[in-house]
Amino acid sequence: MLPKIYIVGYGNPGRQDDALGIRLAEKVHDWSLSNGIECIETDTNYQLNIEDADNISDKDLVIFADASKENIENCVFTEIQPNPKVEFTMHHVSPSFILHLCREIYDNYPHSYLMHIKGYEWEFMGEMTKKAHENLDKAFEHLKKFIIAYLSKQNIKPYNRKKIVLPHKN
Repeated sequence: MLPKIYIVGYGNPGRQDDALGIRLAEKVHDWSLSNGIECIETDTNYQLNIEDADNISDKDLVIFADASKENIENCVFTEIQPNPKVEFTMHHVSPSFILHLCREIYDNYPHSYLMHIKGYEWEFMGEMTKKAHENLDKAFEHLKKFIIAYLSKQNIKPYNRKKIVLPHKN
């Protein structure tokens, strides 16, 4: 059985660099389609919601992607674990809390990571900064390598141009 990979990018595309998570999910979507990798599902949203626990419940690998104001160079890719601590912020619940809900409701949760991408400007404008675009490209290259390595461990060759199709749920 092929792995189910889910990439969810979140943020506000109308606030400059806050769109980084969404843009990463879009890039992965385009890349996976152009290479016939149909075991990757992508989603975008302004924020994570408790309903996302259901969205990830049947996945093998989940990557959450978000813009970061943290003091990082360009991007950081970290493994995350379920955490019952409710960390409501201005615009979302944490990925760790989503994993916790998934574990509590479904008695299981997927192997998960968070891609933090360094942003610089957060004004109400649609265009990301040049440096944010550069960080997005670096994050995308890192994530592509990670996905290729993950698929290789599953004996799936992502660049064979053969369509990889997951069985449909009944």
